[in-house]
Amino acid sequence: MTQVKRVKRDIDGLLFLDKPSGISSNRALQIAKRLFKARKAGHTGSLDPLASGMLPLCFGNATKVSALMLASDKAYEVRMKIGERTDTADAEGEVVERSVVTELTDAQLAEAISAYTGEYDQVPPMYSALKKDGQRLYKLAREGIEVERKARRITIHEVNVIDADPAQPKLFVRCSKGTYIRSLVEDIAAAAGTLAHVIELRRVWVEPFRDVEMITLPELEALAEEGEGDDCEALDGLLAAPDIALKHLPEAHFTAEDAARLANGQAAVPQQAVSGTCRMYAENGDFIGIGEASDGENVAPKRIFARNL
Repeated sequence: MTQVKRVKRDIDGLLFLDKPSGISSNRALQIAKRLFKARKAGHTGSLDPLASGMLPLCFGNATKVSALMLASDKAYEVRMKIGERTDTADAEGEVVERSVVTELTDAQLAEAISAYTGEYDQVPPMYSALKKDGQRLYKLAREGIEVERKARRITIHEVNVIDADPAQPKLFVRCSKGTYIRSLVEDIAAAAGTLAHVIELRRVWVEPFRDVEMITLPELEALAEEGEGDDCEALDGLLAAPDIALKHLPEAHFTAEDAARLANGQAAVPQQAVSGTCRMYAENGDFIGIGEASDGENVAPKRIFARNL
C-alpha cells in the first residue's frame, strides 16, 4: 500500500496556544505543526506536562524570535498543597516527605512570600531539562541519581494570594526568565516551616503578550476539519506577524531598493535616524527583519525575516 506523503508549507507567524495539562510542550507543538501542515515550527520555553496555559508557537521565520522570547518575564497561577513534598515537586511525583504542618494562616503565608519576593538564588529541581555532563537532569532523576545543581539568580517581581485556602493556597506569580515555580513553592513552604508541592499550574502570559487571545488544541482541530484539502485559511488567520514580539525595538524604514539590499546582507541608510537594534521595514510596510545601527547612519542587517523582497 502506497503511503500518501503529507504536503508541508512554508508559513511564518506566531500562534498563542493554550496548552492543556497532561501533555508535553513538544507534543502540543507537533500537533499544531501537523494541523498547520507547517514545514518548520518551534516553541518558546517549555511548560511542564502538568501545566496549562500560554505556549507561544513560532512557525517558519518566526522561529528567529524564539530565543529573544525565552528571556521574557512570565506570569503564573499556581496552587500548592501544604504538608507534602514529592520527588518531582508537583502532583505527578511520589510523596517522599510529610510535615505535621498541613495548613498556613494568612499571616504565615504572607511572611513566607515576602522572604522570596525580589532577587534570590534559586536551586533548579532535579526534574528539569537542564543538563549535567550532557545528561538531562530529569533522566538522571528517573534513575534515582541526584546531582548538585548550581543556584541561579532569578527575580520574583510579585506574588499575590488569589485563594487563601489554608491547605491549598493559590498564588499569582510574576517572575523573570529561568524561574522554576515548583522550586519557588518548595522555598515558600520552607520559609513557613513546612513542605509543599504544586498541584495546579497555569501560565497566564509571556511578556509582551499580556492581552492576546489564546486558542486551544480542540479549537485548532475543529478549524482544520473545516478546511478542505490544502485549505488552511482559517488556521493561517490565527497567526500573528513575527514582529509582534519586537515592539520594544525602534522602527527603521527603507526604500524598496534598500530593502532588497538589506535582504542580501548589505547595510543601508534608513529614511529616518535610528540607533541601536531596530526593526526594519520596507516602505510598503513589509517587515524585513532586525538590524543594528552602529555608525549613526547605516543599518546593518542582523536577522532577515522577509522571504520575498
